[in-house]
This record gives sequence, C-alpha cells and structure tokens, in this order.
Amino acid sequence: MASGLWRGPLLDNQPPADISPCMALPIIHHPDYDAESVPDGHRFPMRKYSLLADLLRARGETFAVPTHAPEHWLHLAHDPSYVTAVLTSSVDAKTARKIGFEMTPAIAARTRASVGGTCLAARLAVQHGAAVNLAGGSHHASYEGGAGFCVFNDVAVAARVALDEGLCRKVAVIDCDVHHGDGTASIFAEDSRVFTASMHCEDNWPRIKPPSHLDLGLPRGAGDSEYLEALDGFLATIFSRSLPDLVFYNAGVDPHESDRLGLLSLSDDGLRERDRRVAAACAKRGIPIVGVLGGGYEKDAASVARRHSFMVDALAVSTAPEGRSAFSSPQ
Repeated sequence: MASGLWRGPLLDNQPPADISPCMALPIIHHPDYDAESVPDGHRFPMRKYSLLADLLRARGETFAVPTHAPEHWLHLAHDPSYVTAVLTSSVDAKTARKIGFEMTPAIAARTRASVGGTCLAARLAVQHGAAVNLAGGSHHASYEGGAGFCVFNDVAVAARVALDEGLCRKVAVIDCDVHHGDGTASIFAEDSRVFTASMHCEDNWPRIKPPSHLDLGLPRGAGDSEYLEALDGFLATIFSRSLPDLVFYNAGVDPHESDRLGLLSLSDDGLRERDRRVAAACAKRGIPIVGVLGGGYEKDAASVARRHSFMVDALAVSTAPEGRSAFSSPQ
C-alpha cells in the first residue's frame, strides 16, 4: 500500500498514472483530525475521527499521513483574509457562530490536516484508482468563509490543486451528504473544469441552496428503495453530462434513519449499497475516486464511525467480482 507523503506536483512530462485497481486501498489519516478542543457532548461528534481510525487499525489497516495544507493552497478556494483569521484564531464571533466551533488552534490544525489529507488522497487515487481520506467533506465552506461545522472546503482546495498541478483535467464532485453542498456549488459556479452534483434532502438546511451543476433534492423521510432508485438516475446523469478523470465522493452518513439532523430514513444496508453503487460507477468507467467522510450526527460517535467505514469498504471492493449486495444493481 502506498504510504508516502505528497511532496510535490505531478510533472507535465510524466506518463499517465496507472489507474488499475489498487491491491490495497490507500487510506489517509492524521491525529489532528480529532480536535480535542471540541468536547464529547458537542452536536458535532468529533470523536468519530479517532474511533474510525481505531476501528480500521484493529482490522489491520495502515495509514498514509498527510502534511498540513500550506496557506497558498487554501487561497485557491478561500478569501485570503478569512484564511489568515482561521490560522491566527482571530475569526470574528459572528463567523465562529456560523461555523459552530470555537475557533481554537486545534480547529485550525484539524482543518489544515483535513485539507492536506484530501489533497494527498487525490494524488493516491490517480495512482491507484481509489483512495480515502478519513476526514473531509466540508462542503458548506464557501469562498467567503465557513459554515455548518465546515471551516475550509477540502474538496474545493484539493480539486484546484489537482487541476493546477496536472493530476487531472476535469473533476466531478458527487455529494451524497444529506445536506446540500452549497459551498462547493458556489465556489465552482463559474469553473468549467469542475462539475458539482448534490443529492440531498430538499427540506433541510441550508435553506438557501445555490445551484450545483446537478441538484437532486429528496423528500423528507425517503428510505432505501426510493433513495437508491433516485441514485441510479443521479449517477447516470452525472456521467452523461460530464467526462471527469477524477471524482470526489462526499459519503456523508447523515441520510441514516437515526441521524439527528438528516430527515431521511436510510438503513445501514441502504448506506452500504449507496457507497457500493457510487464506487462501482467510477470503477466501471475507469475513473479514480477520492472518498471523504462528510457528515453524521447521531449522538453515539462510535455508530457514526462504523457507518463511515462502509465507504472505505466499498472503495476497497468495488472492482471485486464477488462484491455483491442484497439490492439490485444499477442498470
């Protein structure tokens, strides 16, 4: 399994990367993902990052460790003055309330590590066919600032880094978090290199949803069958309207029936099948995929961590002929 750090850009004169299925899925983790300044009782279950790493480590997985994203990468998707305020813990009170965290040095370190992790996962996905960052999916952060527990938009930064450094020419963002990917949509509204797609609960936060290139809002209470039928059409439309050579997949587990903030009703099996179908759609087309965690807000952080492991499993087995499920396969 790949285990090095992303130390520099892919040079223009290098041969195309091998995107054959990886023998072992590259998994990215940094201890800073779990910001200790956020208490256990916080509405955002911060401990899920450590718990997920522990779960996978107990299964024998090893991790690549990313560097903290340098400040100039953050400027690719965010106002430099906002970046400076985060890195110096001087964010104004109104913005901090909108984000939902006290803006501590631990939060700054966490979000820089998370961005670095998604950037490293993009590099490794291009090399190996798939990679997972055990953090990320901070899709509510816009150019102007953060919101909804999202400080920096790691996928937006990583997509621009990958494009600018020649790792890919066209990106698709497949966002299946239960909340609309408003920050990602706004950042890439005028960028033809990135196709944004959000499948979410329509009757949920944020109330103002700037248009993605493809939006699919599901009704409150939608369960496995309705969700998966919609997902098939969603994926087919994405690949008919865009020709990406790199996909970022936000696999938020907040569509789960037990989630406090989700308003949808997917079971564990429904989440597993969602992740399998997204992974299989990319593998079928030979498109490298980067998985990021996104949201999950059940009080029991261990349950949230366990559900996040479904995406890791799906990316690891998506090309295996025996990787089947109880649900019918997409056409």
